[in-house]
Amino acid sequence: MALDPQLLEILACPEDKGPLHYFEDEDALYNPRLRRRYHVKDGIPVMLIDEAEAVDDTEHDRLMAKAEAEGITPTFDPRT
Repeated sequence: MALDPQLLEILACPEDKGPLHYFEDEDALYNPRLRRRYHVKDGIPVMLIDEAEAVDDTEHDRLMAKAEAEGITPTFDPRT
């Protein structure tokens, strides 16, 4: 189940308050700055720092390459 586009516009990492990348097909939101993945369960983002999954270098590279290849952009522009 895809997240509501309006929700995506305001979702931020609970730790650094920055934007996330949403990987709909993986049910995950990813913070490339902290290399943390937040899971989406039954259409609900689990935005708890303690439940975030640490991502290693290989997985980070995969996710960033996928984001670039598929045109996945951050949930919001922090400069606005």
